[in-house]
Amino acid sequence: MARKILSFIELYMKFVIKLFPEITIKSKPVRQRFVRQLRQNISEVLKREYEHIAVQGFWDKIEVSLKSSHPTGESEELTQQIAATLQRIPGIANILRVQKYTIENINEGFDEIAELTQKTLGDRILDKTFVVRVKRVGTHNFKSTDLERFLGGALLQQNQTKGVELHNPDVTVKLELRHSELYIVEQRFEGLGGYPLGTLDDVLSLISGGFDSTVSSYLTMKRGLKTHFCFFNLGGSAHEIGVKQVAQYLWQKYGVSHRVKFVTVPFEGVVAEILTSVHHSQMGVVLKRMMLRAATAVADEMGIQALVKGDSVAQVSSQTLTNLVVVDSVTETLVLRPLITMDKLDIIRLSAQIGTEEFAKNMPEYCGVISDKPTTSAKKERILEEESKFDFSVLDKAIEDRIITKIDQVMTKIKTAAEIDLVSVPNVDDIIIDIRHPDEREKKPLMLTNNKIEIIAFYELMSKIEQLESTNTYLLYCDKGTMSQLHASHLKGLGYENIAVYAPSHDTA
Repeated sequence: MARKILSFIELYMKFVIKLFPEITIKSKPVRQRFVRQLRQNISEVLKREYEHIAVQGFWDKIEVSLKSSHPTGESEELTQQIAATLQRIPGIANILRVQKYTIENINEGFDEIAELTQKTLGDRILDKTFVVRVKRVGTHNFKSTDLERFLGGALLQQNQTKGVELHNPDVTVKLELRHSELYIVEQRFEGLGGYPLGTLDDVLSLISGGFDSTVSSYLTMKRGLKTHFCFFNLGGSAHEIGVKQVAQYLWQKYGVSHRVKFVTVPFEGVVAEILTSVHHSQMGVVLKRMMLRAATAVADEMGIQALVKGDSVAQVSSQTLTNLVVVDSVTETLVLRPLITMDKLDIIRLSAQIGTEEFAKNMPEYCGVISDKPTTSAKKERILEEESKFDFSVLDKAIEDRIITKIDQVMTKIKTAAEIDLVSVPNVDDIIIDIRHPDEREKKPLMLTNNKIEIIAFYELMSKIEQLESTNTYLLYCDKGTMSQLHASHLKGLGYENIAVYAPSHDTA
């Protein structure tokens, strides 16, 4: 028996996925559909990164198994990576890293259970207080408390501990019995919650790249809404690059199980027309109404029933309740505002947690319509009067010129400003700038012998480029080369001639 157990431990990692509680109270057909979709999503996400993954769905849980022959240290690192990936998938309440065993005669298997528990968790209770907690599903001739007392005594006999502490222990030893199957919980990770992507409807999020729009997009993704992105370009290619980067980041981190679209609507002409035709005090409300009109047209074409905005009550002048009513009156499409009662500091804190804070802090700001003493109490009659002076053919042209791109292709579809050089073998004096996201750098650090490496994440490039010495040659680097080529081309188009790309795998022959 012992040899069998050790072989199992060496070959497999296992995780038990607990469902978001709101899924468990659904009717049987709905619950089955949600579990089936969550299983598919987990499989889709994990198989992008890991081999030998098996995902099984059950009525009240999902099990993930990974065949692994890694050494102990690497295996632990891999376990943490998989858990972190699972933590970003909507629909999961928590993730249990477990050892799973089948006990042939569960009612007489206390000694066997104690042996397995000691083997798995004995070293964790050394010099600590502990308590044993058991959950049971199925018919057994003993109570959970019977097994808890037995295991507590066995662990006390076999280990140097500080004793059992029922109320505030240093370590809680957790086991689950499901009929004849034993799960020994090694570690617990909190999940994202929400519903699985693919079980709810699609929405179109109006994203500017700042704190509010990125957090509101995240919240709809977390809830299980398949979130597409709509960007109104007010500031040219720099703004477009920044927003596409953060949208792709959100999708890759929290929604990669489902492809979505990124829509760019060129709005420079609309802004120019507003500046020419509309009274300065009404410009902000009119701009918001024009954006909603355009977003509604895009959503209708895509078969989407709801829009998502990052408004928070009274955060800025255009977001008073009075103004929001006037803005929303241009559309019959449902407008969702996940942040409507949130404080700005809470929004910023959440953006830091989800990884969009640095994007937002470094996003170019384009206040295309700056109102002098903007109205906080817009009157619909006054707005309609101002809009009567607006040439709506400009808005129609912007909607007609929209560009819809698959989210995984947005960075390759940007028109670059200039051709750039790809360097596979840098000169000794060349300085490499690693522009990757911190998560990517941590997974795969760039190591070079002869060249200096500077760390400037891609979202910080525009704010730090002027600090670089004009006499040096800088080579931008990222894993696939797409982001580095895009930024190098943009910078070269702005006049920085000392920028190229480090492409170690590029064939220069």
